[in-house]
Amino acid sequence: MTGIAVRAGGDFHAPNVDEELFPPALLFDGTPFEINRVVMVRLIAVVVLMLVFYIALRKPKVVPGKLQSLAEMGVTFVRDGIVYDMLGERIGKKYLPYIVTLFFGVLFMNLTGVTPFLNISGNALIGMPLVLAIATYIAFIYAGIREVGGLKFLKAALFPPGVPIVMYVLITPLELVNTFIVRPVSLALRLFLNLLVGHLLLVLAFSATWFFVGMLNAWSAIGIITFAGGMFMTLIELLVAVLQAYVFALLTTSYIQMAVSEEH
Repeated sequence: MTGIAVRAGGDFHAPNVDEELFPPALLFDGTPFEINRVVMVRLIAVVVLMLVFYIALRKPKVVPGKLQSLAEMGVTFVRDGIVYDMLGERIGKKYLPYIVTLFFGVLFMNLTGVTPFLNISGNALIGMPLVLAIATYIAFIYAGIREVGGLKFLKAALFPPGVPIVMYVLITPLELVNTFIVRPVSLALRLFLNLLVGHLLLVLAFSATWFFVGMLNAWSAIGIITFAGGMFMTLIELLVAVLQAYVFALLTTSYIQMAVSEEH
């Protein structure tokens, strides 16, 4: 179990945050292409995601099988429940591929946190959430420039209508920070912190279980409680994995919607 180790003398070794979040290199140590356990988990998530959709949709049938139905249900949920609902069909079609990819990418990265032998989310370190947030940042700026034009997009973002002219001295800097800095930063931090905290709680719960049950060889009351807590947190993390993917896709769509709002 990740985060738990036993010293040579059989003593309990508490989980170490540095070892958990910054594990030693597995491949290409000391190079820009260094791969550690967290990077490997991310690569596995991407490969599995690609395989699932390839197998599900490579030969679509009129009467779909179970995997095809599941994949189509997921895409339909994102399309109708998020993208078309907020952007409309005409504009939504343009950004649907990106948001579908974003939703399932975040979801599969999150699910690695409760996957046996992987045991850590690919989003539990800030790097991947930051990359995803930057991609969304580029997407909503691109959408605003493409749909309403660069000057109109900046005017709508920085000079909201209905505000007294003198107030723009205060409002415009705030809108600049909120739109172009706070949005991507908060998007990354929300995903990262949710998955990081969940991972640490799981490590603590199952580490305590290993100590009380594995090391003391007794199903003590405390050991049972920590094991039950770990199982409960696993279910919570499963819910969080789905919820955070939904929230990330929803906020991305919302930012695009605000960027193209003059088009509606």
